Amino acid sequence: MYEELTAQAKQAVTELLDIAKLKPGKLFVVGCSSSEMVGARIGKGSSLEAAQAAFAGIYPVLQARGIELAVQCCEHLNRALVVERDVAEAHGFEIVNAIPQLHAGGSFAMTAWANFKDPVLVETIVADAGIDIGDTLIGMHLRRVAIPVRLSIKKIGEANILCARTRPKYIGGARAVYQEL
Repeated sequence: MYEELTAQAKQAVTELLDIAKLKPGKLFVVGCSSSEMVGARIGKGSSLEAAQAAFAGIYPVLQARGIELAVQCCEHLNRALVVERDVAEAHGFEIVNAIPQLHAGGSFAMTAWANFKDPVLVETIVADAGIDIGDTLIGMHLRRVAIPVRLSIKKIGEANILCARTRPKYIGGARAVYQEL
């Protein structure tokens, strides 16, 4: 089961990155309910093993492309995000003081915290793309113009997935000419 979660997570993030055309240094947000992946209701069946399996599918793909990962915590940490300290400092994100736990942050955030070199928690970010695994509501952490992205798969384990990329706002009205994105 866990190998399948890893493969599905890898496939989803690879497809999304190919469609979004993110460049190195861009920020990618993941919200992940391990409960939903294993068929339980969000927050009611946390599985560290499922979270680790999904992380193993996602993180190496992002690292290979030079894309920075931000992992959203659950509502009990106000959906704060785990990032590397150098990412927080480079973007000017305010660091807050908490360490994700099973029922205050969640399994996926705990896994990121354990695998990052120098993890910190930040209250908010502005990501260029992201994946929501299990209806965790990542939209608050995306740039203002989010575009839904449809993938060839709809679930990771039992969890629904919703993906998005972002684009710059169009301004200027009928006379404006826009760049091809």
